Amino acid sequence: MRNIFKYITETQLWKSIFRHDYEDTPRNRALQILGNVFLHLHPARITRLGVKLKHTWCMGGITFFLFIILTVTGVLLMFYYRPTVADAYWDMKDLEFTVRFGLLLRNIHRWAGHLMVITIMLHMFRVFMTGSYKPPREFNWVLGVVLLVLTLLLSFTGYLLPWDQLGFWAITVGTNMARAAPVIGHEGPLGEIIGTTVYNDLRFALLGGSQVGANALLRAYVWHCIGIPIIAIVFMAVHFWRVRKDGGISGPL
Repeated sequence: MRNIFKYITETQLWKSIFRHDYEDTPRNRALQILGNVFLHLHPARITRLGVKLKHTWCMGGITFFLFIILTVTGVLLMFYYRPTVADAYWDMKDLEFTVRFGLLLRNIHRWAGHLMVITIMLHMFRVFMTGSYKPPREFNWVLGVVLLVLTLLLSFTGYLLPWDQLGFWAITVGTNMARAAPVIGHEGPLGEIIGTTVYNDLRFALLGGSQVGANALLRAYVWHCIGIPIIAIVFMAVHFWRVRKDGGISGPL
């Protein structure tokens, strides 16, 4: 058993996730604190190349800035929105035509969401083209992929909240695709073997029922405003921390 654990800890995957193996000494106890994202978020030092705009494009920083804008405007929008079938659409219309600067607030939130999808893709393109995903940064690349998926899910769940025809049918088509997911979709591979049905598959979990309705709207609201943002904040904290612990942003090759 000890040999198996030793083999695992010597793999590149393990070393990418857990960068150091510290012995129990006074100095190494301090290094363990410096290497913990929750105990020491900011780095002790950063390289000069890590702030060169022409190399980084600042896409990561712009993406984070857009996330802050989305958080602030989203909280303000929550004061004027009720996630019910009877009220959602009309609350959106009241926001556009009755609330002072309501249309501006909604458009800022909407376009910031679109721009965040674009900037995170440009950020990953820059990281790929500059080889910043290579060892020892491959674990942070995986975190970036997770953040990309979370960003797309934020955009997807926000689509239904206006409760208009565009959002209704976009969510209908998107959740219908979940029926074909392997194992957890009743039409997907291996789904029938393990007993996955239309009433317990991924689509049913997303909608809270068999069709887009009040349950789907409430679940989209909770995931969009609470669930996914909290998960994204945790992953962003680890992502930023790992950039610095891996030596800062990679310099020009």
